[in-house]
Amino acid sequence: MSKEPLPEQKSQGSPTSSSTMSKLRLFAILASVGVCQWAIVRARTGRDLAIELQSPQAIFVDPRQFAVFNNHITFRDDAFGTFFNPTNSTPPFFQIFDQSFLNVLGVTPAIYEISSNDTFAFAHEAPIYVSDTDTVYFASNDGGALGMSDLDHNNQVGFISIKDTEAKISSLNGTFSVNVPVSVLDLPDSVQMTNGGTGPINSSLLLINSGRGPRPPNIVRVNPSSPENATVLLDNYYGRQFNSLNDIKVHPSGKLFFTDVVYGFLNHFRPQPLMPSQVYRFDTATGAVRVVADGFDKPNGIAFTADGKTAYIADTGATSGFLGMNQTVPATIYAFDVDPKSHAFKNRRVLAYVDTGVADGIQVDTTGNIYAGCGDGVHVWNDQGDLLGKFFLGTTSANLVFAGKGRLIILAETKVFLAKIAAEGVSLTGPH
Repeated sequence: MSKEPLPEQKSQGSPTSSSTMSKLRLFAILASVGVCQWAIVRARTGRDLAIELQSPQAIFVDPRQFAVFNNHITFRDDAFGTFFNPTNSTPPFFQIFDQSFLNVLGVTPAIYEISSNDTFAFAHEAPIYVSDTDTVYFASNDGGALGMSDLDHNNQVGFISIKDTEAKISSLNGTFSVNVPVSVLDLPDSVQMTNGGTGPINSSLLLINSGRGPRPPNIVRVNPSSPENATVLLDNYYGRQFNSLNDIKVHPSGKLFFTDVVYGFLNHFRPQPLMPSQVYRFDTATGAVRVVADGFDKPNGIAFTADGKTAYIADTGATSGFLGMNQTVPATIYAFDVDPKSHAFKNRRVLAYVDTGVADGIQVDTTGNIYAGCGDGVHVWNDQGDLLGKFFLGTTSANLVFAGKGRLIILAETKVFLAKIAAEGVSLTGPH
């Protein structure tokens, strides 16, 4: 939050103004010819918009009102320590910059805090939703603040029941917080410092692990049911260890795509890197692994559009573990065309540069919008790179996952949030 926040936004017209009366007449005409409710919403002011959404957590911020800062306003000089919250709203809330964000939120959106532990970053990355059991899995912070993991200690993979969460939420009366207990998987030693995950694939979790000390980074398939056994699918590049594997997605072709970066070294639990930070493709049928994209500072989150023709990579170069933060290097999501034969990433272009923190884990919804965990919550862009809005938490989110239609699970280190919205995520389970 800025030291001297912007003045509270004013309505675009009082109820008795001539401009408002004109709008009301227009609404009546539009309604009489059957124009949909969203057309009416587009003409409303920020305050009316929140009413239309029927949500006390919806805040409209008109970009025209902060395009120019007056001299008495303090500019943000720290992308990690200060947030853009011109309305001084209390998180969590929906921060709406573009009214097409309404299509994401629906009419009655809500954000609930569903699990918390202020002393332990139990909910960092690797979110996987399993619809058969209505369960979300995730990993604790590996080597970072409050992660309780380091060179000598592994992190953990836990899970919560969304069915139990829904039952607790249904009993709330005007509040937005419950605390659902977290259970922990008992995984074998081959699973070290889990940082990414996707699926499920044939009822199994697909985890990507950064490794720890001399134990190599790898990709494993895990049975989430007892005995919770794991099968290692890949742990080397032609005999060379990866640096510290980070995130993974299944392409519609069935191939696995993953990022390799240097955070294990930067967080003191992996040796010095011996290869560039790159993006790879792994063919589980043939065992072949190849590089599909390079030239990054720190490639991190990865996602595909539903048809697999476009890939997104988050470069988190601005955050560097023990080396600190550097706001002059990438905090950027890049878009690529995916070659239909080789799957090489081509035609690199900037999708978005993040205003707060870095973009980490990425997901895509069925209409093509891109979601990323960032320094103040989750940001949402359309496929042209326009920032539509934020799930503003006032704290860092490293990753997120859709838990069926209309539910978004947001990991925020010491907390987990459930956003009830209208959007639906693309399938993460590979070819059908």
